[in-house]
Parts: sequence; structure tokens; C-alpha cells
Amino acid sequence: MIRKTFHFIWRAPLSPLICFGLAWALAQVPFVQLFESRTLDWRTKFRTHFQPPPDPRISLVLFEDNTDASIPWPPDRSVHGDLIEFMSFVHPAVVAFDVILDASREGEGDGKMGHAALLAERAGIKIISASVTSPDPVEVVAGHDGPTKPLVHVVGDSGKLLSDAHALLPFPALRAVSWYGFADTPPGRDGIRREVPLVVRVGKTVYPSLSLQTLMAYFGVAADTVRVQLGEAVYLPTKEHGVLKLPISEDGRFFINYRYDEDESGPDFPTYSYLNVLVKFSDRFVDKKKFAPEPPRLRGGIVFVGQTVTGKADAGPTQLQAYSSLVLVHANIVNNVLAGDYAKRAPDWAIFLAALFVGYAGLAMGLRRNVSVMATFSVLGLGLYVAATYASWIQFSLWLPFTWPIFGFTVLQFVIIGRRVVQEQRAKQQVKQMFGNYLSPQLVTRMIDSGELPQLGGHEEEITAYFSDIQSFSKFSEMLPPDRLVELMNEYLTACTDIVQEESGTLDKYIGDAVVVMFGAPILLPDHAYRACLASQRVQEKLRELRVKWQGEGQKWPQIVWNMQTRVGLNSGRCIIGNMGSRSRFNYTMMGDNVNLAARMESGAKSWGVYTMCTEATKLACEQHGGDRIVFRALGRVVVMGRSEAVPIYEVVSLRESLNATTMECIGLFEEGLACYYARDWERALVKFGESVRVEPNIPGKTPGVKDNPSLRYLGIVEDYKAEPPEENWDGVYVMKEK
Repeated sequence: MIRKTFHFIWRAPLSPLICFGLAWALAQVPFVQLFESRTLDWRTKFRTHFQPPPDPRISLVLFEDNTDASIPWPPDRSVHGDLIEFMSFVHPAVVAFDVILDASREGEGDGKMGHAALLAERAGIKIISASVTSPDPVEVVAGHDGPTKPLVHVVGDSGKLLSDAHALLPFPALRAVSWYGFADTPPGRDGIRREVPLVVRVGKTVYPSLSLQTLMAYFGVAADTVRVQLGEAVYLPTKEHGVLKLPISEDGRFFINYRYDEDESGPDFPTYSYLNVLVKFSDRFVDKKKFAPEPPRLRGGIVFVGQTVTGKADAGPTQLQAYSSLVLVHANIVNNVLAGDYAKRAPDWAIFLAALFVGYAGLAMGLRRNVSVMATFSVLGLGLYVAATYASWIQFSLWLPFTWPIFGFTVLQFVIIGRRVVQEQRAKQQVKQMFGNYLSPQLVTRMIDSGELPQLGGHEEEITAYFSDIQSFSKFSEMLPPDRLVELMNEYLTACTDIVQEESGTLDKYIGDAVVVMFGAPILLPDHAYRACLASQRVQEKLRELRVKWQGEGQKWPQIVWNMQTRVGLNSGRCIIGNMGSRSRFNYTMMGDNVNLAARMESGAKSWGVYTMCTEATKLACEQHGGDRIVFRALGRVVVMGRSEAVPIYEVVSLRESLNATTMECIGLFEEGLACYYARDWERALVKFGESVRVEPNIPGKTPGVKDNPSLRYLGIVEDYKAEPPEENWDGVYVMKEK
């Protein structure tokens, strides 16, 4: 059944409909919905860098750690009374306490706070305090006294509202003279409050939330004029702005467009310390100190009073921070209404139709385009949609679903591209069946990629040619039976080939034990010289590991195998690269004078007693891309067999991280000797080369197969020049007599 379903998705033109349909269905799973909400949080955090400042009419007074150190929480309610009295000097329109001031902790301060609230109400300052729903019976049933009234015009199923049988109300002296609203803000599954109730139900009666009651008090809207249409909006008839429409869900919840927090990079609400307000207002208005600071400008605004004491606070995670005072939830809701800044969800049906349009457009393109174009379309499509989800949230507060459209589009592209890849692979397989028997796999692959049939000819390219050969290989052939020789060479050549291919080298050919490689073709490599030098040193390190392995296999291999060494020659320059051979049989290879010079470097390494040798062109190109990671030793300027011009040559000593102190000392002494040699200071050159010969890494009679080394070689050259000095115009060039 599963196989048939997959085959249907794979083959049918309904694949966009199926992919997006399955993705939408998956988006209804709670875990996926939670992830979708998190993606909105990411957008909300990113938006803080671009959003406008909050409405200036909203301010916060927070009872924070500094205040708690002077007035431990919970404070005597007379302190709240002082705050209310001081507010009369700056005359905000509303002061909303996001603090539970219930009757369970009565004291002398209750009377003072209640009296202060009464005076504030008479002065035109509305005082709002917080209540919460409760399953436990309380002394007084909600709404039976004071100015707070239930909402009577409710249309819809109120049974879906957040509700409880009872409510925890402010103490009697306070609720008798001021309003209260319900501060219930139940968190989502991940603890974050994204949707909170604007209306709640106590028993069978509906009441406004703290934020809704604050707005009603601010705009002077009576409870019996408010209309609640569940699943649509709460309608507030105001004098200045007409009827305000606060969108709510069927269960009475408001989707918060949460913008402002305490420590985000974007502009936040003006926030004042509870203690500082008490002290500064007292200094200015009671004690009338001469240099008391100006009070904050709160006239006609809304002041939220909340708590943010560490370990005690009414706090939790928000869309912007892991821990914030929850009074910010109410402040953001009020800001949304004052600014007309409501969050909106894009309807799934509209996104689904748009996704189908894009999906079928991609399907149509996939019938005619190659895989790279289709992949580019896929990446651009995903990138543009991600950008659209951010842009719509930043610019319009419009929530475009993130998870299911991206998942559906990604699956669809895998289907379309996968089908196209299968088609192309089938076509390539047909070409390989036609040409694979007489063309190299590399050429067949390149021919398929280019879409061109193979033909004779070549072009000039800057590359590094790599030649390697096993030291004294003829003795291996004499001492090993054919099957063992084949086994040994297969293991050695596999190791070499794997390394050069890992460094993006192209295997040209095997010539017996010799390995011929080009770096920089057919794929252009700006760092071809560095890759070639690095490959040569990795091959030498791998061979050291193989020697240990072979020796550990005991009598399986003779001692000559334990001591196997390989020599590598490198040269960089412009060479002819292309298909060469007869018209019926040819291969992709390289040729030219620079290729021959690389071969001379490999054979010349034996004369100098080194294992990797290169030209100056390779050294300079390597250092341009690899810095000083590859360690070189200058061997002088020589004229190799078959050439008339001198070539500066170098030993590729090792990788910088593998260089030991003795070899470093040898290089330093050798360079001093070489400088004396160029200066025709034969005596001092003999001294320096004599010192360097004692610390050479390869010593005849000690290092298997070595008959010479650079220091010994120069001791002989200097002795000859000392006995028979070169001509006056000699420029330090040495002419090699052997390959």
C-alpha cells in the first residue's frame, strides 16, 4: 500500500496537491503547531530592530529588586495608597495594578489604599486592580458591589470561555470604590502567552479582563454598552474613535501582537522604579525640595503597576525573552488597541492556493529544465517565502504560516528533482553503455555533463603536474611473486590515488609503479599547486603508515617492502590539456614542456637524495594559497637534462606541523651554506655544508635506498669549484649531468 502511494505521488500530476495537503495535515499535530509558534517568536525578535516606539500614553511602574530591598514584598497596602496619592500630582487617566489585592491579608493599610482610590476616582483618575478566577468559594460573589459590572451583551457559546465557579477579588474597601479586571493569562503548551482572554466567565456571568477593563476605563465605556461577539470581536463604543473592534477567537482570546519587553534592542515602554517614584514624588510634592527632579509626564496616560522581583515576581517567558514581568502582556494588549496594531493570521486556504500555483509552476518548469535550474528555483523559492514570512510580520503584523508551506514545497521539490535526476541518470547510463568500454570514466562523465561528444584536441591551462615513482622498484619485481606484487601495488596505488583525489587531483595514468596526476584540470583550481604539495606530503605520511603495517605482517613481506620509499616531482605552469590519442582511441591527458619538467623533478630527486622535489613556480604558487604550511628547502639553480635554461629547484620537506627541530636546524645551516656558495666563499660553504650534513634527515648507509643528500651533494660540488673555480660571470647555476 505504501509503495503504491509513493508511486502515485511520484508519477501523478497531482503531486503538488498531495504534498501540500499532507504538509497541511501534519501542521495540525500539536508538536508541529508548537514549532510554528516558535518560528513566529523568531520573527518577533527580529522585528524589534525595525518597529516604531510604543504608544507614549503607556508607562510602567515596576516593583523590582531595588524596591524589594527597601520595601519587602508584599508591601503594606498603605504604600500602594501613597503611590495612588502621588499619581494625583501627575494625573494619569488610568492606574492599573497587575497585583492581586484580595481580602485574605487585611490590615490598616487597606483603608488608606481604599480612601486614596476614592479620592483618585473623584479627581478623574480611574484605578483598576486585578482579580483572578478561582475554583474555591470566596466571601463575596464577583460583581455584587462597586463600579465593576458584568458584560451582558455576549453573543456566542460562552461555555468556551476561560471560567471558574468563583473569583478572587480585591479587598472590599478597594473594590467598593474602583474597578477590577481579570488578570488570568494562562500560558500555552510551551509556557509562552501568545493568546490571552479578553473576557472570562465566573459562574454564568462574563467579566472583562484587566487589559479590557483598563481600555474601558480609559475611553469611558460603560460595561452595558460593550458588545462581545465570540469568534469575531469585542466592540467598544468610544466618543473619540467610534467603535473599536478588538478581534477575539471563539473562546474569547486575543492574539497579542507582542512588540515591547524590558531589555530588547527595540524601543520599550517608559519604565520607572516603584521606589524611585515614591521617593522622587515625595521630594518634589511633599517636601518640596528645591532640586527635586521633574516627575515623569503621565498626564492623561495609562500607568501599569506590576512586579518583577527576582524569585517572587509574577513573571514568565514571552516571545522576546525567557523571563519577563507579565504586566507587559497587558501593556502590549493595550498598546495594540491604542495603536490599531492588531496581529492577523493569513487564512490557510489562501496560502494553500498560492502554494499550489507555485508548485505547479515548478512542476511545469521541471519538465523542460535541467536539475541545476530546478535546484536554483527550489532554493530561491524557499528563500523568498522565508523572507516573505518575515517581511509580512514586520510590515503588516501578518502571520504567514512557516512550517507546512516550506515542508510541502521541500517535499515537492524532492519529488520533482528526484524524478528529473532519475531521468537524467537513465540517459547518462545509456551514454556510459555506449562509450564506457573505450573511454575513461572521467572523460565519459565530463562528456555527459557538457553534452558534447568526445573529439580530439586540447587547450592550454595553468596546472600542477605530479609524477611519483617507487624507489628501486625493479628489485620488488625480482623478489616478489606476481600475485604478491599485484597485491602490494594495488594497496599502494589505492592509497596514493585516494589521497590525490581527496585533494581534487585528476588521475592521468599509471605507468607501472608510477602515478601521474594533474591538479587544476579538468576542474579549475586556483590553489592547484598547494593541493599538489599537500597531496605529496600526505602520500609520504601514508607510506610511513603502510611501512609499519607491512612490517607488522611479519614474514608476508620481505624487508625491501618494509623500507619502500616513493619519490615525487612537481611543476606548475601552462600545459596542453585535452583529449589526445588516435581518432578511434584517445584519453584525457596533459603534455608540454612543463609536464616534462615535472617528470625531471621526480627523477632528479634521486640525484639530490630527497623524496619530493619541485620547481620555484610550484613553490611560489603554493605559498600564495597555503601560506607557510608547506616547508620548502632551496636546492639551488640547476639546468636539468634536456633543457638549456636554469630552473630554481626546491625540496618539499614536510608539513609545518610535522617539522621537527633537527630538520629545521638542517635547513637553516644548509641555507647559510648555499648563500656562501653563491658568494663563491668556498671555505665557509664547506664548513656550513659540513655542519648541515650531520643533521640531514636522510643519510646514506642509514636511510634505506639513499645514496646522497643535498648537503653531501653540495660538499662535492664546492670541492670541485674550489679546485677548479667557475668563470667570473658564473651566476650560481649548476648543470646536472644526469636525469
